[in-house]
Amino acid sequence: MADPYATLGVARDASEADIKKAYRTLAKELHPDRNKDNPKAAERFSQVTQAYDLLTDKDKRARFDRGEIDGEGNPTAPFGFGGGGPRPGGGGRTQFDFGGGGDAGGFEDLFEGLFGGGQRGGGGFGGGSFGRRQAPKGANVPYRLAVSFADAATLSPQRIMLRDGKTIDLKLPAGLESGTQMRLAGKGDPGPGGPGDAIVTLEVQPHRFFTRDGDDVRLDLPVSLAEAVLGGEVRVPTVEGAVMLKVPKGSTSGKVLRLKGRGFHKKGGGRGDQLVTLMVDLPVGDDALVEFVQGWPGRDQDPRSKLGL
Repeated sequence: MADPYATLGVARDASEADIKKAYRTLAKELHPDRNKDNPKAAERFSQVTQAYDLLTDKDKRARFDRGEIDGEGNPTAPFGFGGGGPRPGGGGRTQFDFGGGGDAGGFEDLFEGLFGGGQRGGGGFGGGSFGRRQAPKGANVPYRLAVSFADAATLSPQRIMLRDGKTIDLKLPAGLESGTQMRLAGKGDPGPGGPGDAIVTLEVQPHRFFTRDGDDVRLDLPVSLAEAVLGGEVRVPTVEGAVMLKVPKGSTSGKVLRLKGRGFHKKGGGRGDQLVTLMVDLPVGDDALVEFVQGWPGRDQDPRSKLGL
């Protein structure tokens, strides 16, 4: 199995920063978008990504360093050479290979003697299938997919290119967040027992003015002094496009208005809301406004009286 340190070209005592730097350099060089006519580059890109995922996972890196797993994250045979030790197989079970070429041979005879000579080929201990090791599947292949904030909120389908050059349209799951993984059955490496799976890790990208609060989306919305005092309808951006929002008369900075169903899709159904916080934007250098406030009877009110100040 490939050594992830060698794949990335770093020393075994490399820091996480060194690993990330090496990965960024190789990923930029080997990315499929830059090597559309070079399938070997796509394969190498997948290997580099798999090595990066293993070495940036502290637990997996420690297990690899101890020899407990190989470079693909699969458990290693504890007895070396594979003879007589447990091996990983299909269905999440540990399979054993007794070196009998398929059937257990002498082990079958042993169990027949102990349990009354069960018939070969039956379902008991004497069955001919005892000790037969299932053919292992191919390795799982990791992928990372960046999803825009708006696409994550609206569950817009995403297209991903696999390392064999094929593309797949993914239907995003409700309740997704950064770190959510999707399993694409049979899209991994080929193997004697069938192909492994592709494991896609989703990373929701930050937005320049939206933030996430659970299943809700938050937005700080600037409004003019006139809009705050007199009220009226204003255009507000949402993850699905702009909508009109009614600002009540006499609104102050910090007032929160709610747009129903404009947030993230919830895992159990339904959607969160968009919470709009009004931020009154006062003009700078407006002499008329300064003159008005100076003659305004309410200029001496104390908005901090409720704080006991």
